[in-house]
Amino acid sequence: MSPLWIALGLSLLGGLGGLLVAAGILLIHDPLRSKLVPWLVSYAVGALLGISMMGLLPESLEHLPAPRAFATLLGGILLFFILEKLVLWRHCHTHDCEVHESTVASVMVGDTFHNFVDGAVIAAAVLTSVPLGVSAAIAVATHEIPQEIGDFAIFLHAGYSRRKALLLNVLSALASAVGAVAAVLAFDIVPRTLPYFLVLAASSFLYVAMADLIPGLHRGRTDASSLRQIILIALGIATMVLFE
Repeated sequence: MSPLWIALGLSLLGGLGGLLVAAGILLIHDPLRSKLVPWLVSYAVGALLGISMMGLLPESLEHLPAPRAFATLLGGILLFFILEKLVLWRHCHTHDCEVHESTVASVMVGDTFHNFVDGAVIAAAVLTSVPLGVSAAIAVATHEIPQEIGDFAIFLHAGYSRRKALLLNVLSALASAVGAVAAVLAFDIVPRTLPYFLVLAASSFLYVAMADLIPGLHRGRTDASSLRQIILIALGIATMVLFE
């Protein structure tokens, strides 16, 4: 099968798959949902860290000298920090997210751009190896689940119906397919940029995990839930290693 079709399929799996799971979770009774979301966030942290450190970075280091690779990684982290400041890159996974104060338009722009990049990341991984592409799609889907739950809350808070909120999220998620196609075409023209993009992909996943998701897990007391967080993070990492 053509890498283009594989990348397209996996990008849709990563974007729409996370959205469908999130929509199902929203139907669950609130007390259970409040417990489930932090568990999903913990697993997503492990998946994002695992794919970055065990998959994307080692693959890029086979084609780039370490100083150049880590300079690109540092630049990528700074880039995503700037993009988040510009509200082009965001990750909300709670109902009281500060981004509720933003307009729906800015949320849509940020999410669409984020999904476009995720699709491009999956495509770059597929062009490296299909198993790495599968791992990237799983990592994207896991961090999209709490993200989409947060987005639903934002749209409902703005007065949209559940049906319209779902439609807006679907439209945003479809940007992942556009990103995948664009990446496949771009890397066909300039294949030498692929290793650099793998590093940027790792930096995006590391940024989301460490800047957006992990701080939320530190809120509250240290109790039995902390052990669950550690176990789920380890499970997320193990999943990425398994699909390598």
